[in-house]
Amino acid sequence: MTLELRGITKRFGALVANDHIDLVVEPGEIHCLLGENGAGKSTLMNVLYGLYTAEEGEILLDGQVQDFAGPGDAMAAGIGMVHQHFMLIPVFTVAENVMLGHEATGFGGVLDLDRARAHVREVAGRFGFQIDPDALVGDLPVGAQQRVEIIKALSRDAKILVFDEPTAVLTPQETDELMGIMRQLRDEGTAIVFITHKLREVREVADRITVIRLGKVVGEAEATASNAELASLMVGRAVELTVQKQAPQPRDGGLVVRDLRVIDERDQIVVNDISFEVRPGEVLAIAGVQGNGQTELTEAIIGLQRRVSGSIQLDGTELVGMTVKQIIDEGVGFVPEDRKVEGLVGEFSVADNLILNRSSGAPFFTGATLRRGVLREFAEEKIAEFDIRTQGPDLAAGRLSGGNQQKVVLARELSRDLKIFVASQPTRGIDVGSIEFVHKRIIETRDAGVPVIVVSTELDEVSALADRIAVMYRGGIVGIVPGDAPREVLGLMMAGEKPSGHAAQEVPA
Repeated sequence: MTLELRGITKRFGALVANDHIDLVVEPGEIHCLLGENGAGKSTLMNVLYGLYTAEEGEILLDGQVQDFAGPGDAMAAGIGMVHQHFMLIPVFTVAENVMLGHEATGFGGVLDLDRARAHVREVAGRFGFQIDPDALVGDLPVGAQQRVEIIKALSRDAKILVFDEPTAVLTPQETDELMGIMRQLRDEGTAIVFITHKLREVREVADRITVIRLGKVVGEAEATASNAELASLMVGRAVELTVQKQAPQPRDGGLVVRDLRVIDERDQIVVNDISFEVRPGEVLAIAGVQGNGQTELTEAIIGLQRRVSGSIQLDGTELVGMTVKQIIDEGVGFVPEDRKVEGLVGEFSVADNLILNRSSGAPFFTGATLRRGVLREFAEEKIAEFDIRTQGPDLAAGRLSGGNQQKVVLARELSRDLKIFVASQPTRGIDVGSIEFVHKRIIETRDAGVPVIVVSTELDEVSALADRIAVMYRGGIVGIVPGDAPREVLGLMMAGEKPSGHAAQEVPA
């Protein structure tokens, strides 16, 4: 089945998310829709899937114009979608999730679960999936949950299958497995739309590539295009993709974590007796699939987690038990993973956001009075230094792009005298050009003799920045390996396997 989108335009108020987009996807091809977060890729596919209604344009399948009132119409027409955030009910079994929405019934209208189980086994067998139809979805690892999403789509005889950022929660091995599934589906004649912002994946699996920037198609490319060419199309200018750095020069001191345990509000151990060190002049990257305790670890360091035991010492000073303000005053710089919720006050100006953690004292306050002139001069200096694209220091921070919001957070944290810098998901949701800038500032901070912790689910980012890599799995540290450890080793560690041989630099007991 051939898919054609003609002139699709979708608006949200004054924002034009899709601007007269044309796209053709043929049977038996993997067509990559490449672009930065916020470029309009998912919006376009949500229009195709019937979740949104376009103001202009039309959808054609094999030359016939379609009018989808909702996802049910799209599915009935042969369109399936594997969403970035799984559309599964955790307390239902695999079979129950697969049949949801098109329930098969037997005599007397009773649900025919046996038929659903058989169908799950049949589809799973085609692709070599090891899936128990009676397993509760909530008990499955994320890779298996994604396979359930694929089985759901295929159970409805999808001829066109959309994968929306499908590798965001997968280990490298699970990503490779997914690529193999996509190729198998393509070879069986399925038309596949693969939405991503990861250049490595595009070049590995794409037959054709369409690049979207700011809601518009800005170009098409072949799978043979270089990363530099694709990045240039995405951003609109040449981008340096390689992080330039010298060998680290670590010194004594820094952060020492011993037997750290964190218990959450549900009485679950989310950080389980971990120990590590990060020294001045080095970057320790913490890798792992999202949800394995990384967030709670960084929150424990900054004092946001209250049920903490063990020790976190910074240059010999114990941080456990201190308030957040006391920890900040000790010289801890912190970039949270959700800048909009935890890093900024969107209604406040850029200038005010730059001093959120300096609520008293020189140079910005005389007593309780804010020195507005000093603040404005400081804000203008940081706007220039960090290349924050804003109409001025008085603009509300919430009106900036994601990349510029992140630069405001970085400028605030790096403009203080730091004893350690902790950056959690520092480039999530920002464009390639801003990523280049953020990486450069992280390395400059390291080279200035500050210990740096970077928490990231992006393995390319981890490998580019890290001098050493600690991998977390189910709240513990599987091992700590050199920054140049192979992706295959890191992938196995992300699945819980301890490193061995030359890769095993430090393995906590």
